[in-house]
Amino acid sequence: MAFPITFSIPEEKIDVFPHPKTRILSLLIPGDTSTYVYQTEESYYRQYKESYFAITTKKAGWDCLRHYEILANGCIPYFVDIDQCPANTMALAPKELLVRAKRLYHQAFEHKTIDDLSAEDVAEYQVLCDELREYTRQRLTTTSMAKYLMSSMRAPHAKTILYLSGETTPDYLRCLTLHGLKTIYGANCHDYPRIPHLYKHASVDYSQFYGKGFTYTNLLDPHLRNDERDNTLYQDIQSNYYDIVLYGSFHRGIPLYDWIRTIYEPHRIGLLCGEDAHTCHCGEFLSRGHFVFVRELV
Repeated sequence: MAFPITFSIPEEKIDVFPHPKTRILSLLIPGDTSTYVYQTEESYYRQYKESYFAITTKKAGWDCLRHYEILANGCIPYFVDIDQCPANTMALAPKELLVRAKRLYHQAFEHKTIDDLSAEDVAEYQVLCDELREYTRQRLTTTSMAKYLMSSMRAPHAKTILYLSGETTPDYLRCLTLHGLKTIYGANCHDYPRIPHLYKHASVDYSQFYGKGFTYTNLLDPHLRNDERDNTLYQDIQSNYYDIVLYGSFHRGIPLYDWIRTIYEPHRIGLLCGEDAHTCHCGEFLSRGHFVFVRELV
């Protein structure tokens, strides 16, 4: 079966304290690289905290980590083209609330300064902002996405998970979903090979990563991974030690797949597609009875 899936945000990144607003729109304008001036995650987040709205839009794909970063920082996305988003893309996101937000911006905030805002404008904004914050906390965290994935696979009671990758370079969907699974299952979710940039104190130059590594890197305690499991990987697979096998990005490699599917029942294997455009041919995996999760599902 094919299911929609989206990016998500680590719960620790959600700001629980409202911040005074000093501008209508965020200073960062998507597509205008002259506004990409933030060298630290703190300064990047702060400009969202201080803004009522932040422009966001479809990039190569509809789903974008920026949407979630805006929401996590108590700011409302002004999603320019949200009305055109296909029904099954960003299906887990609060699209109806985002349409309301776009309407509110045009009706009460566009072409205004902070001093022009009425008490009614601010009150209406705050109600919607609170709704979006609660939606984010309940449904858009990495742990809620991990629970959604396991529930969709009808495996909410699974105890052990093998999370396989063909490469270890950053991939938002793979990395964020793995963060959620590791947060819930700890070392009982084994990432192989190890995704080094997800762990604290790794010898990694995060500044060279896409988005400078903001939001998704350097988060997990190294003790959440049992490195000894690397040495017993083949024995563990052969003995069915893992309840579920997941591929974090089947476009970027499906190591050991032909062997694993001779050992594991089809419904115990799941594959993720986090690509910007869903042009992949996942039919072969669906026809074999696997679960496939697609970010840009149309």
